[in-house]
Amino acid sequence: MTKTAIILYSDPKSGSEEALGRLFNGLFLAYELKEKKQDVAVIFQGAGTRWPAELAKADHPAHGLYEAVKDVVAGVCGGCADVFGATEDARKTGLKLDYEKAIPGTPGVLDVSSYLDQGYSLVTF
Repeated sequence: MTKTAIILYSDPKSGSEEALGRLFNGLFLAYELKEKKQDVAVIFQGAGTRWPAELAKADHPAHGLYEAVKDVVAGVCGGCADVFGATEDARKTGLKLDYEKAIPGTPGVLDVSSYLDQGYSLVTF
């Protein structure tokens, strides 16, 4: 079976259509793979750690799609959320903040390399 990790880096604070488009495409790919019963994991990394708080808002244009794939969200990079000021907002969404890999200068980050170790293909948006 195909295994895919989708990493969302785009920054909602940019306010750009490009950032929103990247988010939609990432979530839509997750939706398609989930529909096909493939193994898929969505990861919020870098400035993308700001997305969960936005997506939790019922009036956000991607809210419905997010709700449809929320069960395949693997987590939010904890160290990235700390750096980008998204920690408290991400916590409020109930998603897992992951600090599993010690990286100098951070309290730890979500270990993307572990997905490669498990045979996942990485797709970034």
